[in-house]
Amino acid sequence: MRRYGYGETMKKILLIEDDTDLFALLKYNLENEGFTLAGQPTGKGAIELCRQQRPDLILLDIMLPDSDGLEICKGIRKDPDLAAIPVIFLTARASETDRIVGLELGANDYVVKPFFVRELIARIKLQFRNQATPARLLEAGGVELDRTSCQVRLNGVPLQLTATEFRLLEYLMNRPGVVFSREQLLNAVWGQDRAITDRAVDVYVLRLRQKVEQDPAMPILIHSVRGFGYTFEPRRAMAAV
Repeated sequence: MRRYGYGETMKKILLIEDDTDLFALLKYNLENEGFTLAGQPTGKGAIELCRQQRPDLILLDIMLPDSDGLEICKGIRKDPDLAAIPVIFLTARASETDRIVGLELGANDYVVKPFFVRELIARIKLQFRNQATPARLLEAGGVELDRTSCQVRLNGVPLQLTATEFRLLEYLMNRPGVVFSREQLLNAVWGQDRAITDRAVDVYVLRLRQKVEQDPAMPILIHSVRGFGYTFEPRRAMAAV
C-alpha cells in the first residue's frame, strides 16, 4: 500500500543535487514515502525549472559544479511566483557562518552532509506542517492584515482600504523584503487581463502610503527601490535631530 507525503495530496519536491548516488538514494526514499520528485544534477536553468515544475519544496545543494546554490536561492526569493516555496539546503559546508549565511539568504532549513535520510524526511514534513494552514493574520510594522475578514488595522485602528488596495498590501506584506517590479505587481494584483498601465501601481502605492504611513513623504513600511519597483520592509523612523 502506497504511503503519501504529509497532507492530503502528494507533494512535489524539486532536487538540485550533483551527487548521482545521493540523488538516487533520495529519489528512492522520497518516492517510497509518497512524494513525487523532479530535479537535475546542475544549477544551470534551475530557476526556470522551478517555474516549470512549481514544486511544493526545493532541496538545493550549495556546491554545484556549475553554479552557486546560494545565488540560486537568492533568485528564488526574488521571484514572486517562487518566493513562498520552502528551500532546504543540502551541503557539506558545516560552519556556523555558512549556516547563518544560508538562512539569511532565505533558506528554510540547512542540512549538513552526511545526514540521515529519515531525519531529512522529517524536516521536509515539518515544512509542510508549518505551511498546512496559511496564516490568517499578517502583522508587521504596526500593520495587522486579517485575510479572513479582509480588515486592516494600523496600531489597532481600522483602516478603510479598497479591495485593490487590500490585495496589493497583502501581496507585499506576505513577501517582506522582496522587491517587485510594477509589471510583477500588476500581474499578481490586477491579473493578466487588464486595461491599465504599470503607472497605476504608483498611484495605488501612494494611496496605501497615505493610509498606512505616519508620514507618506518619509515611508518606513512601503519603500521605492529606484530602477526596480517596490518592497514592504518595516524600518525604524529616523529620529528628529
